[in-house]
Amino acid sequence: MGFVNQNIKPLNTKVNSKGNIEISGCDLVELAEKYSTPLYVMDRVTLEKMANDYKQAFSNYKNTRMMYASKALMTSAIASIFYKLGFGFDVVSLGEMYILKNAGIDLSHATFNGNNKGCDELEYAVLNNIARVSVDNFYELELLDNIAKKMNKVQKILLRITPGIECHTHEYIQTGQLDSKFGFDLHMIDEAIDLIQKQYKNLDLKGLHAHVGSQIFETKIFEDEIEVLLKEIRRIKDKFNIELNEVNIGGGLGITYVESDAPPNVYEVAEITIKAIEKYCALYELSEPVLYIEPGRSLVATAGVTLYTIGASKNIEGIRKYISVDGGMADNPRPSMYCAEYYAEIVNKKEGYNPEKVTVAGKFCESGDILIKDIELNSPKAGDTLCLYATGAYCYSMSSNYNGVLKPAMVLINEGKSDIIVRRQTLQQLVENDVVL
Repeated sequence: MGFVNQNIKPLNTKVNSKGNIEISGCDLVELAEKYSTPLYVMDRVTLEKMANDYKQAFSNYKNTRMMYASKALMTSAIASIFYKLGFGFDVVSLGEMYILKNAGIDLSHATFNGNNKGCDELEYAVLNNIARVSVDNFYELELLDNIAKKMNKVQKILLRITPGIECHTHEYIQTGQLDSKFGFDLHMIDEAIDLIQKQYKNLDLKGLHAHVGSQIFETKIFEDEIEVLLKEIRRIKDKFNIELNEVNIGGGLGITYVESDAPPNVYEVAEITIKAIEKYCALYELSEPVLYIEPGRSLVATAGVTLYTIGASKNIEGIRKYISVDGGMADNPRPSMYCAEYYAEIVNKKEGYNPEKVTVAGKFCESGDILIKDIELNSPKAGDTLCLYATGAYCYSMSSNYNGVLKPAMVLINEGKSDIIVRRQTLQQLVENDVVL
């Protein structure tokens, strides 16, 4: 079946006997007709294969905790699937915690991350027995200690540090470099630990957390991160006489959006990570820690596609031909935010192959609303169904009502069956919070 994150398309994608593209036995033309477009489609087979690859890849390190990075795609159904597969959850908001509770999942299976957690969010987390809070700054240390004290609880925490590592990805999704809004710089750690030991008695420090970025194609960067974390744990042990026994290295494994992308597979990442832990634990004379991994994009991106219907077109002779679809930057803001690239295909049957270079434009009132610039499609015409691949991550979760457009539905497909897991927004829902004076 191959390595999921190295595929552009979901597993079991093929052309069926009707000449249409299908995934896991579901004809995409029929899905578009049944549920309307734009439509998010998630393939359960692909999603579960990637999740099981993660579990298998890290199975040689018994102290691994898999935590799905919920910000990539968070719905009750998706959460339930990952929970049944043995994953915990990395959450970053009150809303994500509430979705977990709505899915019947206890927050004891979750860690809470973020650079400016609100008082209401921390209260909800502590009240509902969140497993760990990754504390990001001095303000949060004091706030969380006060909340835990009022509830007569001791909250287990990690300190999120900025490891000073830069990965070669878009600057908006780098998080580990020194100039970052996230985490304690290394020179701040001693003051934080001193406060926890002497003043913040309702906080129990268990370990360190770092994250170097997203859509990462390098493996060496994971070893570098492990080295920084374990070296710091050794230094803390020598100075404060405590040995922290948990490290959270975040996620960030890249996926293939277009043919030129060449991410490593999860087995390569696991091998270099586990070897690095063994190497630096031996070097610094430390016990092997509990390892938290927070994959997000690599778990869900390839499993998702978005279906659109082609409408108007505009041919500028000698320059470019635009074809417009019935969605765009409101259901997928990534291309307009940071020039993300995608691959797409016409879904419905065509007689022969007649490639035409076009630019796929969204319907929104912005010149920057371009989904794909200069792609060859097979004779695109009004009424055709277009499939944009690898949209499972950061499309639904970043979607908006820009221009008053309704948010799309989402379906889960498996073995020829499809089920709605997010209903299409209605006009009434669009205005239900509006107040008419």
